[in-house]
Amino acid sequence: MSSSLTVKQLLAPWLNLESPYAQTSITQLELDSRRVATGVTFVAINGHAVDGRKFISSAIAQGANLVIAEACEQKVHGSLEMDSGVAIIYLDDLANILSSLAGRLYAHHNNQLIGVTGTNGKTTITQLIAQWLELIGQRAAVMGTTGNGFLTDLQPAANTTGNAIEVQHTIADLAAQGAQYTALEVSSHGLVQGRVKALPFVAGVFTNLSRDHLDYHGTMEEYARAKFSLFEQHNCQRAIINVDDQVGAEWIERLESAIAVSLKPQTRTNGVWANKVEYSEQGIDIAFDGMFGAGQLQVSLIGEFNASNVMLALTTLLSLGFDKQLLLEVAPQLVPVLGRMELFAAKGKAKVVVDYAHTPDALEKALQALRVHCNGKLWAIFGCGGDRDKGKRPMMAEIGARLADHVIISDDNPRSENPAQIVQDMLAGMTSADNAIVQHDRFSALEYALNHATEQDIILMAGKGHEDYQVLATQTIHYSDRESAQQLLGLSL
Repeated sequence: MSSSLTVKQLLAPWLNLESPYAQTSITQLELDSRRVATGVTFVAINGHAVDGRKFISSAIAQGANLVIAEACEQKVHGSLEMDSGVAIIYLDDLANILSSLAGRLYAHHNNQLIGVTGTNGKTTITQLIAQWLELIGQRAAVMGTTGNGFLTDLQPAANTTGNAIEVQHTIADLAAQGAQYTALEVSSHGLVQGRVKALPFVAGVFTNLSRDHLDYHGTMEEYARAKFSLFEQHNCQRAIINVDDQVGAEWIERLESAIAVSLKPQTRTNGVWANKVEYSEQGIDIAFDGMFGAGQLQVSLIGEFNASNVMLALTTLLSLGFDKQLLLEVAPQLVPVLGRMELFAAKGKAKVVVDYAHTPDALEKALQALRVHCNGKLWAIFGCGGDRDKGKRPMMAEIGARLADHVIISDDNPRSENPAQIVQDMLAGMTSADNAIVQHDRFSALEYALNHATEQDIILMAGKGHEDYQVLATQTIHYSDRESAQQLLGLSL
């Protein structure tokens, strides 16, 4: 896919550029000077971590054809200067208009966008929506934690929500490849930093809100405010809200035409709810009713939170006008998402479930979900990330000790912190440190559990999910819970 505008066309909403450089052709924008090549336009903003204007000279040395830079007192809006024969054009408020600027170059008119925000469930819901659309003959892609692209060919993504230019460029690429819909995970960081500011969402979904990212947002109030901005400050045509979550129940009163989704019967007219939910070894069976009529939904997923996830996905698609009966007919073909309550089983051994749960709320929900399916003892293997919110460490250990029969505390991306200190922080949440086994190596932790568990037991490996790496102080090494489970259970890798 290629797109091209003159710099005059690109900047028209913000600047009437009259100069010899107004006709310079812009085909690609880049925020990272290290990725600039010949003919690429460098965009230099004063970012949250780095001032890109410091790298203008290096971007030019690498072949930038033009630089668009954030204006300041010395370099006012509309001013133009030259460096080594390359024009530098200064614009006010560049960081805030970046999404819109990139959207002008990377147009994606035929790709309808569904945004999913919340602490937990974003990956599952986006992928359920994409799976469902594909099953009924639509071309659908995803963007988020596990990668960007079509489900059969996901390309790795550095962040849940990329920078404003990457997001627009990726959506346009997917449209060029035939995507009619793209379901995006919208992170709180992405919302606060304006990475999705100019995107037109045909629907926005709120999953839940629980403790996470307080190292960035500071307070739960600020974290909630960031999430709410998807519906309040962004172009979001429909809001689908989980009202079983306390924050969602408050938000539904503030969002006039939002659709409420619940696993409990509701009286409101603008909603979809479950009248009956049944859980079994085969999956979940939901009898539902609401503004789109009644129906029976069957899916091969595990746990109450997946019942909520699938109801949110279904309601979103119904709100977009898709045929209810067709959606219900193909629902049994939906499959669990990679590393999200993913079951690994071998005859004669305990079952292993790999899940991405790395917050107190997610760990609690995962253990509660598995307890329903567990006829023996329930094991939990988990850790906490280094250089992140320390307050959740004792909380997660307390949840593990309360809801599992056996707890093994292990490493989960310790980064620059001493793993032993992270473990000590976690053990502080337990009434007795004797209630947990400490085994820093996750493979060894699972090996221990499988050697001591019975065939009736379930072992939850929580925290890493789809991840295939472990971030240490000096390096990032290859490691996968999924591969550990397959290897130790004797399943084909």
